[in-house]
Amino acid sequence: MAYSHTNSKGNTYYLHSKGRMFFFAREVKEGALDAVPAGYYVVEMKTGMLALKKVQAEAASDKPAEGQS
Repeated sequence: MAYSHTNSKGNTYYLHSKGRMFFFAREVKEGALDAVPAGYYVVEMKTGMLALKKVQAEAASDKPAEGQS
């Protein structure tokens, strides 16, 4: 079953992939995905449009330097 997401306006969209490009469509078409790919999450723009964003790795400044605890 294709991954679906309902935006704040109540419209349901289905996640698709064409190669390394991801997009949402109102209908299930060829290339529909069953889940959000690892390392990505769904965001909603002010217009209600959906997109995938990459999960950001922890910033190097958040980690203690070697030899520090």
